[in-house]
Amino acid sequence: MPVTKFNVPEKYRYQNGFGSYHESEAIEGALPVGANSPQKPPFGLYAEKLSGTSFTAPRHENQQTWLYRILPSASHTPFKPHDASSTSGATSQKLHHIPNQLRWDPFDMDETVDWVNSLHLVAGAGEPTLKQGIGIMIFAAGKDMPEKQAFYSADGDLLIVPQHGVLDIQTELGPLLVRPNEIAVIPRGIRHRVTLPSGPVRGYILELYQGHFALPELGPIGSNCLANARDFQAPRAHFTEDTSSTWTLTSKFSNALFSATQSHTPFDVVAWHGLYYPYKYDLGRFNTIGSISHDHPDPSIFTVLSAPSHAHGPGTAIADFVIFPPRWLVAEDTFRPPWYHRNTMSEFMGLIHGDYDAKTGGGFKPAGASLHNTMSAHGPDAATHTRASEADLKPMKIGEGSMAFMFESCAMVGVTEWGLKTAGKVQEGYNEESWTPLKPRFKRPEAGKGAVGKGGAGELANEAVIGTG
Repeated sequence: MPVTKFNVPEKYRYQNGFGSYHESEAIEGALPVGANSPQKPPFGLYAEKLSGTSFTAPRHENQQTWLYRILPSASHTPFKPHDASSTSGATSQKLHHIPNQLRWDPFDMDETVDWVNSLHLVAGAGEPTLKQGIGIMIFAAGKDMPEKQAFYSADGDLLIVPQHGVLDIQTELGPLLVRPNEIAVIPRGIRHRVTLPSGPVRGYILELYQGHFALPELGPIGSNCLANARDFQAPRAHFTEDTSSTWTLTSKFSNALFSATQSHTPFDVVAWHGLYYPYKYDLGRFNTIGSISHDHPDPSIFTVLSAPSHAHGPGTAIADFVIFPPRWLVAEDTFRPPWYHRNTMSEFMGLIHGDYDAKTGGGFKPAGASLHNTMSAHGPDAATHTRASEADLKPMKIGEGSMAFMFESCAMVGVTEWGLKTAGKVQEGYNEESWTPLKPRFKRPEAGKGAVGKGGAGELANEAVIGTG
């Protein structure tokens, strides 16, 4: 079966389906029938609506969920700026916009911090207060969040890509176990707590400030392939009953952290129904498409999730999540790695495990990253080009034991001071190592043995050489 063989077994049960209307109850009868907000909800629960879109968003985009909980979310003290001793780097930072190709060595593990304090903004674009753009973060943590603390981001949806370790994410709507080669999406505003059942963790986060992720359109591919809707998993209702303890609630709001306290657990949702919920996906289930004749198709065929940017026109995304999974290459008379490229989109790449087939020189490692910004030229390194140009083009499988990914955006992406300097991971010799070794391969045809385009500079130069004879 095309699923990942995880070292850590699954511990929870889920509901399957992307964009599906789900409902779940931890106690039978907790969901009201035929009504969302009855005068007296079952078992003395409170009805609370969680809106991920405006009420009047088009039906195919509308995301709302009804929660039936022991106490409403509104019952907490006023928020105050988060403890200044926090080490979190997820807060606002100046962005440096530079055209250079960038690559980072693997980011360090940090066993001294929990989930909230592990977040570091490395790059981004736009403004969360206007609900425009994205943020790209690195996380590295070694501690569980405190037992009575919860966190949420009001800035956007968190697409979480673990590279090392296991995340046990308790959310208001139920738990998710997320392992390397899985991703999770925690939508804007959903409160959660992260524990580390297998020890320290590290990975990447794409925070989407505008809209929500969707499955890409398939066009002539048809009705299946890529990431199939049935393979996404949403939590089942699970609750704790605690109305006497002091809990801390931490909010990421306009890229700043705030905290409040409350005398009850945030994880008291006994039942829920709707379209706005967290979910996870096993990247091993991706149904990869490729050429079975010649040429290397555009990497958009590897898109798992996409968030459209309506302002930039159809087919343009403020954020795409793209993967490069194990796959067969069979194209004839073709340079099989990704081609050399300049892109109006910005490309931030990471590596979960293994090697990336377009970068075999050794500098692109798991837990590292690269950024090829708007119109910054990039492509296979010299070693990869040489190997691919001389390869025997037999059918071959590549990427075994590997999973690279890309956060792609139509925005020009800036890099934080932490990303450029503080982390100390930028590879100063990236360009020189990757592309400076490329040598000219052009050989002019001998006189009379090759047609040269009429009127072109090549023709004039050829005539000049012949004339000197």
